Amino acid sequence: MTNNTPGDSPDTSLHRLWQKSTRLPFGSRLFSAAVSLKAPYFRTVLPHVVDVRPGRCEVRGPGWWGNRNHIGTFHVIAALNLAEMAMGVLAEATVPATHRWIPVGMNVRYPAMSTGGLTVTAEWTEIPDFSAITSGQDIDVPLRFIDDAGVEPVVGSITIRVSPKTKR
Repeated sequence: MTNNTPGDSPDTSLHRLWQKSTRLPFGSRLFSAAVSLKAPYFRTVLPHVVDVRPGRCEVRGPGWWGNRNHIGTFHVIAALNLAEMAMGVLAEATVPATHRWIPVGMNVRYPAMSTGGLTVTAEWTEIPDFSAITSGQDIDVPLRFIDDAGVEPVVGSITIRVSPKTKR
């Protein structure tokens, strides 16, 4: 890791798309729909990307019946779907075009129940030094899950493997 803070990373095409989209009316909703078209399973949780910066992404999921389980709480798999979207957008907005990434693991606990909507934030406090990554390296992406009542119903992280792109 470097001492870079989120925002110090080179601008990526996804981050530029976010900046252009959010200048439009309903731009963050259009951006969220576009990401959901690229990865259709995200649509199931009705995600709304509310913030994108290099090293940070925040995604909101409503407390609608489709995100609830049989006991009326926010379903943990729906929460993890939001988390994977937040992590993926963070990675696409941060990892330079010289490298690629893929998720390789997830570590989560469910310490509390949530009945409202949920906001998931994926954020690096320090952006990795991608120029120093010359072969595959696993990097954790910390996640923060906060519901409408301020409860943290899920705690976890997703591990991604970052490696230089091979020349074809």
